[in-house]
Amino acid sequence: MTHERAGHLAQPADLVDVARLVTAYYALHPDPGDPAQQVAFGTSGHRGSALDAAFNEDHILATSQAICEYRTAQGVSGPLFLGADTHALSEPARVSALEVFAANGVEVRIDSRDGYTPTPAVSHAILAHPGSDGVVVTPSHNPPPDGGFKYNPPNGGPAGTDATGWIQERANALLAAGLRGVRRVPYEKALAAGTTRRHDYLGAYVDDLPSVLDLDAIRGAGVRIGADPLGGASVAYWGEIAERHRLDLTVVNPLVDPAWRFMTLDWDGKIRMDCSSPYAMASLIGNRSRYDVSTGNDADADRHGIVTPDGGLLNPNHYLAVAVSYLYAHRDGWPGGAGVGKTMVSSSMIDRVTESLGRRLMEVPVGFKWFVPGLLDGSLGFGGEESAGASFLRRDGSVWTTDKDGLILALLAAEILAVTGHSPSRLYAGLTERFGEPAYARVDAPATREEKAVLAKLSAGQITARTLAGDPITGVQTEAPGNGAALGGVKVATAHAWFAARPSGTEDVYKIYAESFKGPDHLAEVQAEARAVVSAALA
Repeated sequence: MTHERAGHLAQPADLVDVARLVTAYYALHPDPGDPAQQVAFGTSGHRGSALDAAFNEDHILATSQAICEYRTAQGVSGPLFLGADTHALSEPARVSALEVFAANGVEVRIDSRDGYTPTPAVSHAILAHPGSDGVVVTPSHNPPPDGGFKYNPPNGGPAGTDATGWIQERANALLAAGLRGVRRVPYEKALAAGTTRRHDYLGAYVDDLPSVLDLDAIRGAGVRIGADPLGGASVAYWGEIAERHRLDLTVVNPLVDPAWRFMTLDWDGKIRMDCSSPYAMASLIGNRSRYDVSTGNDADADRHGIVTPDGGLLNPNHYLAVAVSYLYAHRDGWPGGAGVGKTMVSSSMIDRVTESLGRRLMEVPVGFKWFVPGLLDGSLGFGGEESAGASFLRRDGSVWTTDKDGLILALLAAEILAVTGHSPSRLYAGLTERFGEPAYARVDAPATREEKAVLAKLSAGQITARTLAGDPITGVQTEAPGNGAALGGVKVATAHAWFAARPSGTEDVYKIYAESFKGPDHLAEVQAEARAVVSAALA
């Protein structure tokens, strides 16, 4: 149910008490025997709130020590690039991490401008320095009370489960041992250590943008861009991009506030920097007529939101389809065999666009990590997720980033307008004229912990239904066709629709993603029958 104040500015009662939150980071100590208070790496690192004893100094000290030991075991001897976003817990956690890294003799590169560091800037830095790795202190778009800590190995992308599983297990063992085995020096000593060096993340990233985007076209067309960092780590980057590349770009909101008092509330009444949410992006949507293209980013800038005067906020799936259609027609330097990467819960419009381009489609489970090998070797030109995260190759076909990059996806919308003369919204309307207009939605359904465990390990044979919303079922998948990896759930498809169900990693629900090319009413039928199909399989 949508909160009554969704889309309205936050009020004082909605704001986190930052002093209390930071105090809790140092004062509360997790119970190593409580699963809710242990280190737990999801698809984007360990996340939690210090107020719940789920993201505290103990967690970061233990996880940082585990990372030191992991990189030693893997033979990673290059520098570790350390970035952080604007969440209140990010700076304390960054300090704690540096104290451990310095004590372990790890060469750490911190920001030379003492600023915030978007995730894509860290990935960009890792790839420019072979043999390095990195940590980004961020819970992404999560609410202000949360903290996050994620590790990127030498491939520059999100760590795989082999790495995160090892790090998680070792960190929890250190917690259980009362942090015995954690090496640490005072922050002043860590800063002064010979292994702690400076890196100009912003300058290196911004100066390199012409290699991945046609900024000359944007400048020449005079595209008016409004960029809203949503109080996140991209705030200084947008101003530098405008100045360095002489673009007609306005930083809509240059403010940084760890309570995010300038945000409009998300669908559930919480403050959440989700640039794909019309509620969180309400202010930018309301002023869309001021710019030819308006963009938003989440706190670590790995996600994008695109707003146009003629279409409002684009659904992330819609924009991914437009991006694929445009890029493969305007990147002559890309390898002829470069395919398109998408997650299995992304729109089938991408499938249809990819087929029309004569390109190979690589469909993978949820998680950007699955696109990393393809972006590295050029076998994928583009990788995108339904949750508004994507990246693509440089114009010459070489790798740009192997983690999600909300900055280049935002600027791509301006390039598309400059080169084609049409907004991404108008171009998506053209795609629906060719391929049909899908209705897409995600809903949640209740599930116990035991039911979620069963759902995550379903086999195709456990799905006994033969039809879905009046159409014969043409496929049941529990593994991704692109790489054979487990979906962690099930996807059921017909000629005109599909649904996918997978358990939530944080709540006692499972998520149902569904799409129909027969319209919203048929989508509702698909969603209703999806619940019945899953319930029968779990019985």
